Amino acid sequence: MKRFLALLTAVASAIGLAALAGPPAQAATGCKAEYTVTSQWEGGFQAGVKITNLGDPVSGWTLRFTLPDAGQKVAQGWNASWSQSGSTVSAQGVDWNRTLSTGASADLGFVGSFTGANPAPTSFALNGVTCTGSVTDPPTDPPTDPPAAGTPAAVNGQLHVCGVHLCNQYDRPVQLRGMSTHGIQWFGPCYSDASLDALAQDWKSDLLRIAMYVQEDGYETDPAGFTGRVNTLVDMAEARGMYAVIDFHTLTPGDPNYNLDRAKTFFSSVAARNADKKNVIYEIANEPNGVSWTAVKSYAEQVIPVIRAADPDAVVIVGTRGWSSLGVSDGASESEVVANPVNAANIMYAFHFYAASHKDAYRATLSRAAAQLPLFVSEFGTVSATGGGAVDRTSSIAWLDLLDQLKISYANWTYSDADEGSAAFKPGTCEGADYGSSGVLTESGALLKSRISTADNFPTS
Repeated sequence: MKRFLALLTAVASAIGLAALAGPPAQAATGCKAEYTVTSQWEGGFQAGVKITNLGDPVSGWTLRFTLPDAGQKVAQGWNASWSQSGSTVSAQGVDWNRTLSTGASADLGFVGSFTGANPAPTSFALNGVTCTGSVTDPPTDPPTDPPAAGTPAAVNGQLHVCGVHLCNQYDRPVQLRGMSTHGIQWFGPCYSDASLDALAQDWKSDLLRIAMYVQEDGYETDPAGFTGRVNTLVDMAEARGMYAVIDFHTLTPGDPNYNLDRAKTFFSSVAARNADKKNVIYEIANEPNGVSWTAVKSYAEQVIPVIRAADPDAVVIVGTRGWSSLGVSDGASESEVVANPVNAANIMYAFHFYAASHKDAYRATLSRAAAQLPLFVSEFGTVSATGGGAVDRTSSIAWLDLLDQLKISYANWTYSDADEGSAAFKPGTCEGADYGSSGVLTESGALLKSRISTADNFPTS
């Protein structure tokens, strides 16, 4: 993958910003606009724009800029309402960033395409006032609000889907970052008090995905026993302030309808038992494969009501065709889901990828789909789709940057010491008590720990 960073900075001498209703726009003394290309691939790129108000408090802003090359197009964006007319791109503030106090900033981003060159935009303007001047001596940035105190689950509370985002109790979009277990029938020792303490406190993980295989010596061999193990891990995650994704890990056979009765029994039980908890998310089919979207949709529309009967408020993740690739791995695309969505509310759609195998076409699909569907990357790896091989660091970072920009939550495969490239720990780690030092982490584990452990800064107002 070809990656580069380009930075364009401009300062406005004045800004006129209009409120959404009634009052005339307030004049401000200046602003700063920073444009950054964070990644680029053949025919496409991802960019961020940061605007900072350097004058009086303002509200109701619109940022406009010109794309110099005729082949440059904005495909979709986030943290603003985006549109394009000819070469002019407009980004209008949305509910949570419409008002900018003195010194406040808004971080925007978009995914675009190009056919020739990809030069940086020109002629930045806010509400029609061209940004001019220099940023060689910008004012001192004001202090920022401290991050919200408390665990991820305590800060965000009951999650729900709003538009295409996962939102918290304050109706603000959030991104959860965490790890997935491997099969709990094989790697039980990896999910002890010590390892989950490390995941919550050292890794600072927001979530634990509990991968309960249905076949492969899993749930079908001991339904009561596996249900009990899942509930115990939910409790352990809750005690540490993490969200728990209960993953009904269907893989072979790939048609989830094969396990329809088992799914109804399992989800009826765990939903009733965990209905009062605010940290539970249900993932009803891990990776449908060799089956049509129509069949997956039919399964979802039979299982979701079972969950809703006991737990009406929890978010549900629906697996998608082609090993949860939105159909890409089957030669399809997200359009079949967009045209025929699951008939249920408060749901998200799963998207899985493995960075060494799934690159530009998959990133383009995710970017397009994120503008129309609520997505949750409930499983991904830094290696090949087999779960093994070398870490593709360049592709993994491109993926993680894209997920961060789009505020898409994710769980990495896997928080285990399996003898494969995707595992976070070196073999034998789970026999000890160290789950965070460089001595026990694999290359994949070190990369994910460095990303997950950065501050979340969940919005609370």
